[in-house]
Amino acid sequence: MKDIYDRRLPDGALPRWKERPLANGLLTPSAERIPATALIIAWAMIQAFCTSPATAQEPPFNYVRARAFHIPPETTTEESGYFSLCEGRNGKIYVGTAAYGRNSYLVEFDPATEKMRIVLDTHKLIGLPLTPTGYAAQSKLHTRNFVGASGRIYLGSKQGYPTAAENEALKRGERIPTYRGGYVMAYDPATGTTENLGMPMPLDDRQIAGGKKEGQGVIDVTADESRGLIYVITCEEQRWLLYDVKTKNYRELGPILRDQPNTLVDARGRGTAITEDFQIARYDPATDKMTVAPLLVEGKPFASYLGAKRVHPDWRITPDGRTAYLQLLNDLRMFRVDLTGATGQPVVATNLGARIKGDNPDSRGSISIGPDGRVYSAIRIDNKTGFGKGYLHHLVRYDPETGAMDNLGVFAVRNPDFFNFAAGPAKNPDGTARPIHGYHTLPDGTLTPLHVIMALIVTRDGTIYATTIYPFSLLKIETVQASRRTPAP
Repeated sequence: MKDIYDRRLPDGALPRWKERPLANGLLTPSAERIPATALIIAWAMIQAFCTSPATAQEPPFNYVRARAFHIPPETTTEESGYFSLCEGRNGKIYVGTAAYGRNSYLVEFDPATEKMRIVLDTHKLIGLPLTPTGYAAQSKLHTRNFVGASGRIYLGSKQGYPTAAENEALKRGERIPTYRGGYVMAYDPATGTTENLGMPMPLDDRQIAGGKKEGQGVIDVTADESRGLIYVITCEEQRWLLYDVKTKNYRELGPILRDQPNTLVDARGRGTAITEDFQIARYDPATDKMTVAPLLVEGKPFASYLGAKRVHPDWRITPDGRTAYLQLLNDLRMFRVDLTGATGQPVVATNLGARIKGDNPDSRGSISIGPDGRVYSAIRIDNKTGFGKGYLHHLVRYDPETGAMDNLGVFAVRNPDFFNFAAGPAKNPDGTARPIHGYHTLPDGTLTPLHVIMALIVTRDGTIYATTIYPFSLLKIETVQASRRTPAP
């Protein structure tokens, strides 16, 4: 599943987005060449206009103010990353990065010192070259970092995109390096050690005989440490596999899953995932059996209830393992899913309503359950307020106790000097430009993310963190706290 808003561009060109239809009917950006100097001039003109006192006005919405921190640039090539964000049990924040054609890294952010450091170098761990290897590189950490009860952080790597030189070689009919498949890895913050758990679905003789041209990357890793099991979902084919910690073997569980999904382990210990046709797949370790059951909303199959062209379901489970909250990338609604039912029986979901009103929603990797029991989510909609243009990213909150869905406000960067936008795009060692077009300035001078929030989490102390791209940034929300509720007297 190739990713929206992240394209390798030829010859150091910078992105200028236009929409093109995909086969599934969605609209996704494609890149055209635009000179770096033109982008710098345009950026300066926009900044000058948007911060002019003559254009200053009051915003028609609240702000959710955050401090931004630039992810170390040596860990990316496109100033981008994906869903890979979590809080360790040590209170530190861990972010996965993407360095196309080269490598990927897990970066640690210490809230106490506000310093960042690399704690996992994918190629170094798995024994691949530390010099650029092109398309064969483990270019992305895209998995939602999973933190086990032990404190170990589980994650996986996947392929990126061909470099500009590789694309030219392909046009000439030449071969480029073959991607052999992604790896499952673990990092233990307590000891500072890393572990390579192998390749779930490499390009082996059997795969080649079946007509495969490359191995499968890893899009999700979920560990059930108490049972010695690790659930893995591959990408591009969304295959569901199970790793036995004792035997160190992977085996395929059966059903093909929905695009960029994630596994939950419910209160009964059942591995639970969403199939490609929006049903519920369950693996029960107690019986070693797999079942698939309908997911229903108001008595209707989830797929037909959603309507066409809905993609990328993303869900999180409550601490008691009985309930999940679900959203989709391009849908305004949030759903509650009851996971308490018997194996093989239909699973019931409840439509909690739209998180916000707006057009062309985009929400990915951003649903999180806070220590206050409320559900937090980031969602982007078209800016039709008349206050600036582009997109607006809102932080929303659902309260299970009251049923209220609250729009807490638009993400706003409190320290716009965290990155030197005026200097223009920097360059990678190969001469390609590093995109910096991921923020825009509103008429009152407020800097806000433009394209997409890639991930959002709520930590144990109620602090909310999110990531956004171009430049790749960690946002620490400072005006909203998901504090624990005060018990009723």
